[in-house]
Parts: sequence; C-alpha cells; structure tokens
Amino acid sequence: MAADPIAEKITQLEERKEQARNAGSPRAIERQHEKGKLLARERLELLLDPDSFHELDLLARHRAHAAGLEERPYTDGVITGWGTIDGRKVFVFSQDFTVFGGALGEVFAEKIHKLMDLALKTGAPVIGLNDGAGARIQEGVVSLASYGGIFWRNVQSSGVVPQISVVLGPCAGGAVYSPAMTDFIFMVRETSHMFITGPDVVKTVTGEDVTLEELGGAASHASKSGVATFVSADEQSCLADVRYLLGFLPQNNLGEAPKLESDDDPMRSCESLRSILPASPNMPYDMKKVISEVVDSGEFFEYFPNWAKSIVCGFARIDGHSVGIVGNQPMVLAGVLDIESSEKAARFVRTCDAFNIPIVTFVDVPGFLPGVDQEYGGIIRHGAKLLYAYCEATVPRIQVITRKAYGGAYVVMNSKSIGADLAYAWPSAELAVMGPQGAVEIVYRRELQQAADPTARRAQLVAEYTEKYANPYAAAERGFVDDVIDPAETRIKLVEGLRVLRTKRDEVPQRKHGNIPL
Repeated sequence: MAADPIAEKITQLEERKEQARNAGSPRAIERQHEKGKLLARERLELLLDPDSFHELDLLARHRAHAAGLEERPYTDGVITGWGTIDGRKVFVFSQDFTVFGGALGEVFAEKIHKLMDLALKTGAPVIGLNDGAGARIQEGVVSLASYGGIFWRNVQSSGVVPQISVVLGPCAGGAVYSPAMTDFIFMVRETSHMFITGPDVVKTVTGEDVTLEELGGAASHASKSGVATFVSADEQSCLADVRYLLGFLPQNNLGEAPKLESDDDPMRSCESLRSILPASPNMPYDMKKVISEVVDSGEFFEYFPNWAKSIVCGFARIDGHSVGIVGNQPMVLAGVLDIESSEKAARFVRTCDAFNIPIVTFVDVPGFLPGVDQEYGGIIRHGAKLLYAYCEATVPRIQVITRKAYGGAYVVMNSKSIGADLAYAWPSAELAVMGPQGAVEIVYRRELQQAADPTARRAQLVAEYTEKYANPYAAAERGFVDDVIDPAETRIKLVEGLRVLRTKRDEVPQRKHGNIPL
C-alpha cells in the first residue's frame, strides 16, 4: 500500500515544529535553570491564560550566511504571538537566551516588528519579555538598523496601546532604549540587569569599580535611576504583577479600563480620616493610609514605590473603576516637590491621561525643595513637567487638599486654576503663598526689627496669620475649592464626582504636539 503523501508531509511539519519548540541546546537550557531563570516558553505559560497562546513565525530562521553563522535554529531566538490575560487579548514576545544568547539579528527583529504592527492595528497591549545579549555582533549594522525599527514602532504605539517591558535577564547597550520608551518596566532582583555600558567598560573609561548588580541591577534602577517601575523578588511574582497591572489598563487609547464589581460600599464613610492628621501641622502622617482608606478594599498598586518617595503615585479602583492616584507624602521630606518627584508624577499623569484613567490628587505640599543642587539640577524645568502634564490632561481630574497647599507647588498639584474639574478641601487645609513663619518674616520684617520683644510679637503675628490664611475658607469664598468637606466624606465625594465626570469631553487645540519642557 502506497504511503499517504499528506500524512508524510504532516509528520515532517510536526518534526520541524518540535525542533522549533526545543530550539535551545540541553546545556543552554540547563544553564538558564542554574541561574534561577525560567525558559522563554515557561514564562509565557505563567503570563498568559492557559492554552491561549497563538505563536507567529515559529519556523523563522536567520539568513545571515555570510556572517559565519552556520547554525540556523528555528525561532531565531525570540518567541512571538498573541494570547489572553484574564480573557483580554495581548501581544507578547519572549526573548530566548538559550538560542544565540537572545541576541537580536535581522529576522529576530522582523518578528518583533510584525508583532508590534499587528498590536497597533488591532488595538491591544504589547508585552516584551527581555532576556538577551543585545545586538548580534555577527550581523553588524543590520542588527543596529533592526533595533531602529523597534524603537520607531515604540514611539508610534506610545499613548495608543499600553506597552510593558519585563526585564528578566541582561538588557544592555542599545537594547535598553526600547524598554525605556515603553510605559512600564518590570525587573527581578538579582537576575535582571540594564545598562548602556557594562562594569568593565566603566572601569576602563572612568576608573570606577562597580559590580553588575550595583550598576544595573533592579534595586539600583528602582531606587536611584528611576528606570524600573516595579521590582519583584522572583520571575513568578513579576509575571503575576504584570497580569495585575493590566487589570487597571484599557486595551487602547479609545477604550476604558475594565470595571470590576466591588463589595466595598461606594457610600462608605471614612471615619478614620477625621483623626489621621497629627495635632501639629509640622508633624508627618502617611498619605498611603489616606489613599487606602478611600479606595475600593484598600487596594493600591504603587508606581515607582522606591524612587522619588516624597510623592506617591499608583493605580486603584473607586466604585469599581480604575483611577490614577497622586499624593504628596508628608513622611518623606515633608512632601515637597523636587526634581525626581516632579518627573515621576508628570510621567504618571501623562500615562493616565493617554489611557483614559481619571486622576485623583491628594495635596499636602509645603512647596518646592530649596537648595543649590535643586536649582542647578533644573528644578524649574522639571517642576514645569508636572505642571505641563496636569494642564495637558483631559481625563476627569479631582483634587483633595488635606493640609498644606503652599505657593507654586499648590498650583502645580492639579489646582482648579490649571483645569481640575472638582476641588475639595478638608477643614485642616491651608491654602497660602507660603507657611505662616516664612510669611511673617517677610511681611513684617521691619516691624519685628523694631519690636521691643521680637519673639513675642513674632508669635502673635504667626497666630494671626494662621487664623486668617491657614484655612480653606478664603479659597472657598472665591471658588478655588468647590467645597470644604468632612474628611469622612472623602470617598463619597470622590465616587459621586467621578460618576458625574464620566461623560466629560474636552476639546483641545489642533496641533502637531505640544513642546513639554524636557
């Protein structure tokens, strides 16, 4: 009986696909596991819903014969395709360190280009799992040009579909710029590393001795450079956090984030907020406790929790809907705005605005951080980034002033005058050009110099200034705050405010783009 030609071809196909699914050598796979790292396909299994992955270009292979690359493994070192997370479509690529060390060549990049184009056309998030050695040296300038194609697509997709980078191994040289242009970067302690130039080059050029972990590890990028948005203890919890983050985001800039049913009563009173402020206005309290009390079930996913800690940003839900929260943190530098906190909050506000996520801002700000380092470092320029971001944002915006709201920093923190839709103040709010002590020293300088008892007169003037200005009522009289509220009502006011603003429409002038003070 003659062999069935179709069955034979199907057998050959299956053999090829089996080779492709096991493209890395047994030794390379063993080394990956020895480092405590998962394989590219194992990561996809953890990230995506079971059996939801549809692979693209499984049988792709490099064509760089002239470069001396004799091996031609299938996939060419990156796995691409789409799947679902909580039933929602996502596009994903996973770099495979067991094939050419995950180094990027022409075909490798073409696979990512194709994936990013599809994601943009269909309006779905892109998640990149990065674990590679950078550009494939053998393919030379072709590799570099191929990176350019990824960078260009990052920018075309920016603000259109969410882009998430997950760094699960080395990410060096030009490879770091694609994650840097995405919306969020996840890293894992000890195993993730990002840097432009490695420790050896740094040593040669500058003479500085630095370890790989100190230079480009997750802890450094999460606390010093402001590169790593989220850091996890291991790959499993990192990929779980990616899934969690996506629950707060829409599929694209034309959609809304998913609404979740909540058991938390939207009309719940927040009694503990009546006693959360210390007796002295100069004593700190934890703004995260205010946020946790107000949002659904106390759930708050903090953005850059270890960097620029004088401001708190993150995602939560109120009345089942996603919101972005920004709040000054009195526990750190009294909640001042400085270079780093301005930049962190500006980036977060623009991310929320791009993806239709309403912004709630809690204000307790004594001003901008003074000092030569801040001025020389460009606090004017960096502070203007946050001001620009709020002025530009057209999503629903609500301000809640809990305590200090001084000077230009008050204006920058989503004030009514720069477009907040609703502004509320607690009775403890202090809206003024500056604090009582500083104001008295300036306004009454001559009188204090001539006073018989300057200390007693200063104390009297401070008390008078505090009574007159350190309250929200002058602002309420002029409509700069819409209402002075009982702190216990904060959640209710936010729920009702966000409900009424759900149909908000803002027309913006036609232009190519604004010129943010970068």
